[in-house]
Amino acid sequence: MTNPLLLGHRLPDFPAIKPEHVEPAVRDLLKKGKETLNRLEQEKDIRWETIVEPQEELALAYQQIWGPVGHLMGVRNTQELREAYEKVLPDVVSFGLTMAQSKPLFAAHRTLLERGDLTPTRKRILEKKLLDARHSGIELEGPERERFQAIAQELSQLGNEFSNNVLDATRAWFLDLEESDQVAGLPESWKELAAESYNRANPEKKATAENGPWRLTLDTPAYLPFMQHARRRDLREAAYLASIRRASAAPYDNTERIRRILELRQEEARLLGYKNFAALSLAEKMAGSVEKAWELLESLRVKSLPAARADLSEIQELARVNGHELALHDVAFYAERLKEQKFQFNEEDLRPYFPLEKVLAGLFRLVETLFQVRVVAAPGEAPVWHEDVRYFKILDLDGQERAAFYLDPYSRPADKRGGAWMNDCVGRRRTRVGLDKPVAYLICNSTPPGSDRPSLMTFDEVVTLFHEFGHGLQHMLTEIDESDASGINGIEWDAVELPSQFMENWCYVRAVLNDLSGHYRTGEALPDDLYGKLMAARTFRAGSDMLRQLRFAMLDLELHRRALAADETPFDVQRRIDEKTTVMPAHSEDRFLCSFGHIFAGGYSAGYYSYKWAEVMSADAFGAFEDAGLRFSDVALPEAVLQVGMLFRRTVLARGGSSHPSRVYQEFRGRDPDVGALLRHSGLAPGPVPLQ
Repeated sequence: MTNPLLLGHRLPDFPAIKPEHVEPAVRDLLKKGKETLNRLEQEKDIRWETIVEPQEELALAYQQIWGPVGHLMGVRNTQELREAYEKVLPDVVSFGLTMAQSKPLFAAHRTLLERGDLTPTRKRILEKKLLDARHSGIELEGPERERFQAIAQELSQLGNEFSNNVLDATRAWFLDLEESDQVAGLPESWKELAAESYNRANPEKKATAENGPWRLTLDTPAYLPFMQHARRRDLREAAYLASIRRASAAPYDNTERIRRILELRQEEARLLGYKNFAALSLAEKMAGSVEKAWELLESLRVKSLPAARADLSEIQELARVNGHELALHDVAFYAERLKEQKFQFNEEDLRPYFPLEKVLAGLFRLVETLFQVRVVAAPGEAPVWHEDVRYFKILDLDGQERAAFYLDPYSRPADKRGGAWMNDCVGRRRTRVGLDKPVAYLICNSTPPGSDRPSLMTFDEVVTLFHEFGHGLQHMLTEIDESDASGINGIEWDAVELPSQFMENWCYVRAVLNDLSGHYRTGEALPDDLYGKLMAARTFRAGSDMLRQLRFAMLDLELHRRALAADETPFDVQRRIDEKTTVMPAHSEDRFLCSFGHIFAGGYSAGYYSYKWAEVMSADAFGAFEDAGLRFSDVALPEAVLQVGMLFRRTVLARGGSSHPSRVYQEFRGRDPDVGALLRHSGLAPGPVPLQ
């Protein structure tokens, strides 16, 4: 049997990959990995070409075999694939630790670094390799080393189980609505989506948007509009409770996994000589210390808390006028009603103007204008994992291919995890035979098309697409040829969100909005009155939105900067942080931590603050375009703005992890970032505020 994972193709043959291919391919990978490591440990001729380049070759093989398997776990998850993945996962983790803890390899890296004849990029790569080795337990011996390895294995398994439970719990809950009063207030687009969801689950029946039945799920395109528009309070309450309880009860209960993950991380940090896991995490990040990260969060909390209290007071009054005492399951509903009253529009008024194809065309033209590249569709040039997935190329202006990306735009709650993300399929790397050009995965969970309409995006979904494309640009427009520092590789985690959050700002620039909006029936661009309302509403509930993110970030740091007491639960810590970061007490049954995959199954443990840290930089970076004459109301981009765009490309997007992000930012902006632009854009401060 031909194994598609072992053919060495640059792009995975996704339709051909089956669960039964995983184990033999991974066993072959691990065998070659052990042979490579054995050869490296005996190498006497210590040079970059003999020590580092073979590791790059092994990383490429890993990318071609294990990479597609992990990707499919996120976008085409099945029970058979899970079983195959989980069978080999311990051995993959074990080999990774063996290589990271290789003392001969550690010594060779140190020898290379001490010689001092390296380029700055290679010097930084080796410095990071040595730090990674220390954080992988290279300096541990005997029982401590064995314990560290056992912890790594268990954490890997727990993270995988956590993620699967969230996916399964999301998929398991639904509410079928059969009466018209149950969907009163809901927009037609929601009814279409919910009827199609019902039909997918019941192929023998035929639901319609007009007559139902309608299936409500916890998938964001279904859940969020329901909470904003459904008039039935009892149904909103049922959906809200299901959301905050997700993955907190059998058979998908993550409660004990949370405690165990936190315990193991603290033990891991102590073994490595750190006071706590947060200190270990921050040692690898731009902020450098828990204190600096906390200081930023606290400064933003103080700024946003009064505004959030005012936000709450407004919707409480609106609820009272309508005969209700505001409950948590009412917040989204009355916030949307208040927005309608203040600005005379709602999200559904915008949706017809943002069909996916028009949004993509506008996004691509912006990228082409700012960064002097072209984005072209390349249908059929790469195998895809689902019929909705598309493949694009990025070309230089002379037509030469620079990079490529897959786009998986739509929600598929049956087998695709929620949220949105960018990941690398192929990284940029120069070899003896040429240049490997980068390829990215761009994954969103936007509203899918209906039977008689295209995919119509909410404005939030448009912003999310721009966000993920920003990540993709940093991966694809890199100019670094060393794989360990190209694209997003080697960048401190709290700086990785800079390009993504930077791209979000362009969604509000009139010239860009004109280009990416067009009514799906008439082609009309977003009208001036709707644009004016959108801009007026940009800072609507900004204090509440910021406080919500600060809640997540401060809770993450608090959970990781000290061990839980014997009589304390993670939810006790949550309640303590909630006292500082919420203006309306959380529900007594709130267990959102059980589905908080970012910190328990993703890369944001003791790092969720990174969103705010990078947002300071992204807002300040966009300020450089404002300094060059850009105004949100511009219907054409000034020439000087295009020059700043190319500077942004040559620095932030091009330099990857070849330099410390603070140095890269200084090269772009000419100074360190300050928090003033973020507060100004959020409507929380009128002028500059220095970032200490």
